[in-house]
Amino acid sequence: MTFQLHDYQQNLVTKTRQSYADGYKAPCVVAPCGAGKSVIISDIARMTTSKGNRVLFLVHRKELIDQITNTFKQNEVDLNLVHFGMVQTVVRRLDKTPKPQLIITDENHHGMAASYQKIYDHFSDVLRLGFTATPIRLNGSGLGDINDILIEEVDAKWLIDHEYLSPYKYYAPKLIDTEKLKLNSLREFSSTSINNAMEDKTIYGDVIKHYKQLADGEQAIAYCHSIKASELIAWEFREHGIQAVHIDAKTPKDVRTELIQKFRDREIQVLCNVDLIGEGFDVPDCSTVIMLRPTQSLSLFIQQSMRGMRYRPGKMSIIIDHVDNVRRHGLPDMKRKWNLEGTKKSSSGEVEIKIKQCENCYAVYPQSESECPMCGHAPEVQEPKEYEVDETAELEEVTESDIVLDFRDPEDCKNMKELYQLAKHRNYKPGWAYYQGKLLGFIS
Repeated sequence: MTFQLHDYQQNLVTKTRQSYADGYKAPCVVAPCGAGKSVIISDIARMTTSKGNRVLFLVHRKELIDQITNTFKQNEVDLNLVHFGMVQTVVRRLDKTPKPQLIITDENHHGMAASYQKIYDHFSDVLRLGFTATPIRLNGSGLGDINDILIEEVDAKWLIDHEYLSPYKYYAPKLIDTEKLKLNSLREFSSTSINNAMEDKTIYGDVIKHYKQLADGEQAIAYCHSIKASELIAWEFREHGIQAVHIDAKTPKDVRTELIQKFRDREIQVLCNVDLIGEGFDVPDCSTVIMLRPTQSLSLFIQQSMRGMRYRPGKMSIIIDHVDNVRRHGLPDMKRKWNLEGTKKSSSGEVEIKIKQCENCYAVYPQSESECPMCGHAPEVQEPKEYEVDETAELEEVTESDIVLDFRDPEDCKNMKELYQLAKHRNYKPGWAYYQGKLLGFIS
């Protein structure tokens, strides 16, 4: 028996079919976390295979194949015409892969990787279809190189309002020195810098304190930055009488299955992991997410922060962000305008996020709210300061060298002097100017 799609899911399917009729070759469906992406994908695959056409379904993790296969079976997809493949495997066996009539890419924001590109190039005349909750790359650019249209219908806020996702409360106690975080070559925070930023082990006691204060007794998933940190967090929870375990990609599958079942049966309260329980990973319902891993990736942030928002009547999801990810990315259900070009950044290179934190309960909420929606606290309105007159000040001459020019970007600078002025204006260290100078060819 085939699935009965919700209206918004059917609209996404209809829009996708229309995009092909309009001449597009590689649409990308934007389906927020919790929108039922697998159901939508299976319905498109069912219609494709029912006409005798072959589908190549690409994933980046083996666990995702088992999950989507079960969904396809339930929706009566002809599996004889579907090839489920991990990208790493398919790219090595292109000559042995039957030519499909449709390539479906799960988690399509990974599609700019060289392995995906090689597959797309090999089947250059085959229609493609991507699915993602976040059509954006880590560096903020869009997917215009691999997709020709974005197809949208609903956002996370709509799903919450219409009871497809649970509402949430977001708390962000700032417990690490974010100034110590450094980017690696992949434009993500390096493990070494996270270790340095979190070297004060009192953070682990604070994690327990905030869990007990905000979500005592609730099922929680904790995202950590390393296996060692995850194991230590699980140990710390157990030391405080809270059943917690660590799992990672190397945990034997049978052991992992057993632990997740115990979590489902509420014998375990906290699952600690390192990015394992992320994109498409099937875990039982939980209500709380504990974020202990700083990330520059909006996609990873949304996947992790919304992990506890599966709907059930009366449920309130709790997100405890110990690493200030919310100030990099905003709230998980904030309105985001997606496009194929990506996000515009400020002159400092950062995306502007308009949020504020309650000084009473530390909840995070949109800047447009006049009071905290969690506890009702209304922050004191700060009156604009009056100008003050200092009659003792002396006037002095200002020369051109004293002026800090407000360049918009490093590319606007003509020499190292101007780059150093730009660094000073942005409160950056001189090393930033030196690095930009090497990129621009000012330094050999």
